[in-house]
Amino acid sequence: MMNRYKALFAPGLVAALLATSCTDTNKTTTEGEKAAQTATKAPVSLKEAFEGDFYVGAALNGRQVSGNDAKALNIIQEQFNTISPENLLKWESVHPRPNEYNFEPADNYVALGEQHDLFTVGHTLVWHNQTPKWVFEDAQGKPVSKEELLKRMQDHISTVAGRYKGKIDSWDVVNEALNDDGTLRQSPWLKIIGEEYLQKAFEFAHQADPEMELYYNDYNLWKPAKRDGAVRLVRNLQEKGIKVAGIGMQGHYGLHAPSLEDIEASIEAFAALGVKVSFTEVDIDVLPNPSNRQGADIDATFEFDQKYNVYTEGLPDSVQQQLTQRYVELFDLFKKHSDKIDRVTFWGVTDNDSWLNNWPIQGRTSYPMLFDRAYQPKPAYEAVLKAAAKTK
Repeated sequence: MMNRYKALFAPGLVAALLATSCTDTNKTTTEGEKAAQTATKAPVSLKEAFEGDFYVGAALNGRQVSGNDAKALNIIQEQFNTISPENLLKWESVHPRPNEYNFEPADNYVALGEQHDLFTVGHTLVWHNQTPKWVFEDAQGKPVSKEELLKRMQDHISTVAGRYKGKIDSWDVVNEALNDDGTLRQSPWLKIIGEEYLQKAFEFAHQADPEMELYYNDYNLWKPAKRDGAVRLVRNLQEKGIKVAGIGMQGHYGLHAPSLEDIEASIEAFAALGVKVSFTEVDIDVLPNPSNRQGADIDATFEFDQKYNVYTEGLPDSVQQQLTQRYVELFDLFKKHSDKIDRVTFWGVTDNDSWLNNWPIQGRTSYPMLFDRAYQPKPAYEAVLKAAAKTK
């Protein structure tokens, strides 16, 4: 019986062994293919590295949106899935004089976003800076009435936001309305209209495009007092029935300050309001600061002094390492709170574009971005990609 079964099943056994052998070979091949596919799919851009976590983007300048900086445009297309306008949608740029609008740069910006299917941000509708004096004055140079200023605000918002209805996805409606102590800034908007100007700005923006996201945007929101002020501001709007989609934390930071703990506390406090959190103007200043001030108060400028412009021949390796570590720590924090964070946007594309070359001192050589003046990725860029891959 045994011999008979051997004779009967021997061919089947051989076939089974051959099948097993083929299966093992196929398994090895499949594993190899998977490894190759994994290698192929390793993050090669910032937008891929943080896909499913948050958008990653950059603020664009006029040369870039007009097509006169092809190398920067290549970086934008390869690396980012959201864009912001650095200056071209601010009041003085788009609406420099009464009844006169300059839409060409903004049109180019919006067209770029549409062409590459980018989440497109508008910045900004109501701000105390880069707003022409005529907005707040009558023909005699005296402050206009509350009613007239509200009319001018509404006309501006309905014209600008209305022009890009359905094309701009999110607007920074009000920018920098708070002092660092959390009180409302004594801007012409507040002095003439009163606190109501905040509510009206959001109402007018919503009327212009009911589908777009509406943000409050500010710097130094990591500071406890200013954090509390922003919470009060947004909560007051919410209690009036105003829908605020998110709070923009600008993210103008230094190598060692603010602390990650302070930044994290603000992320959590703002998310508790039921709004999105975005980091809207991220850069890291590596140069000595002539003041203890931080943030982005563009009025805080100083005379040129070479001791605050110390890396004119290039960034030393030791500082490059600090910059790299700082960016990794920040993106680790962003990744940790990806359920709360919607966007992370750099305030520029390369070191050469950065406003920090001229603030708080004109004519400095600054190194705050992930791409250098030759449009090449810096060590910080590579480190951020690697850090993102570890947590996938």
